[in-house]
Amino acid sequence: MEQPQPGRRGAEAVQNLQPSSSMSIAYHPLFGPHDDLILLELDEKLLPDVLQQKITLRGQPDEDAVLCTESKTYAVKFVGTSNSVLLIPPSDQSEFCETSLDRNGEDIGQQEVASVIKLAPGNMELVEVAPRLDKLKLLLSPNPYRFGEETEMEDLEEMEKSCIGLYTWNDLVEQVQASDEELRSGLQALSAVEIGGYWRMVDEKYMDTILRMLLHNSVLNDWSLGALNEDEVVSMLESDGFPQKLALHCLHVYGSKVDGSLGKCVWRMDERRVCVHFAREILKEGKRKMDSFMVEWMQKIPEGMQASLDMLEGEVLTERLGVETWVRAFSVSSLPSSPAERFSILFRERPKWEGKDLQPYIRDLNVPGLSSEGLLLKYTRRTQPTQDAEPVFSAR
Repeated sequence: MEQPQPGRRGAEAVQNLQPSSSMSIAYHPLFGPHDDLILLELDEKLLPDVLQQKITLRGQPDEDAVLCTESKTYAVKFVGTSNSVLLIPPSDQSEFCETSLDRNGEDIGQQEVASVIKLAPGNMELVEVAPRLDKLKLLLSPNPYRFGEETEMEDLEEMEKSCIGLYTWNDLVEQVQASDEELRSGLQALSAVEIGGYWRMVDEKYMDTILRMLLHNSVLNDWSLGALNEDEVVSMLESDGFPQKLALHCLHVYGSKVDGSLGKCVWRMDERRVCVHFAREILKEGKRKMDSFMVEWMQKIPEGMQASLDMLEGEVLTERLGVETWVRAFSVSSLPSSPAERFSILFRERPKWEGKDLQPYIRDLNVPGLSSEGLLLKYTRRTQPTQDAEPVFSAR
């Protein structure tokens, strides 16, 4: 192994230092706290992202910073150490290449020595965390895209006013603590769409109108909901006064692309998504008796689709009042993504939950290194009167 050469005073002097060997150290003339220099401990799998500059630090001044790769988010935590960690700058760094002095302030000349620029009290560690996407909904909810909005922008001044409170992709990257991939998934979960350079949620009534018109046209034109031609659907909706962007968005929200060959795109309407949409519309007015809800629900869904209560897992709660069973809206999409906040709201809603009822409301919780069972152990108490009984969970 190459031995340190006499007179080398930078980090190179210790890189090849053999075990049990020693070397003199001295204070660098610029020795000090150097708060702009921080040690960061990395998992080897993250090293390529760091070296290729594929990471970013995200967070507002009042938030704890997170480090994001292209697909994951990491909390940045400071860990102190009782050991002395000495930072030695490279010898080719001109700003640090001054004559090194010993502790008495005398020139150490050509001795084999390492010049210490800083004593590090600890280092930063990265811990993978769930993306903090609740803020995304808070940003986008106040200004949903509404019917007729495109005709309201009559002049430049009006257009500028209408953009207040709207967010571009770069705005969201700056505001939301999530990786790019996680942010895209969050936008998809909110059924957001980019319109005029701004990411928008679409007003629920507007989406309902577009969907109903699409289904109406499918009946008039004898279109199969399992094989909708994109060009025909979009053209028809445009002729009914809907922007092309929103027509396509409706297909993305309520359907899935099944064929893009031969120069045409074919879509299939998703049975569950369409049925859940109409269930939500019915329950907006409040809880309903199960029987009357089912009758109205079956009347509203398109012909050929089969609705079942299983589709409404995580969307509704049922309860018995006397001899009647009632159903009301309670959607997992309205709940926070923080496990502590999620369980707090769930137990305010119901002091006790059967396992089969609770599962749909925690299945989407994303806590790296912690499974659904781990979340239940951390935030709930489990009781089971008999071995065959359904477990019941209450707040811990």
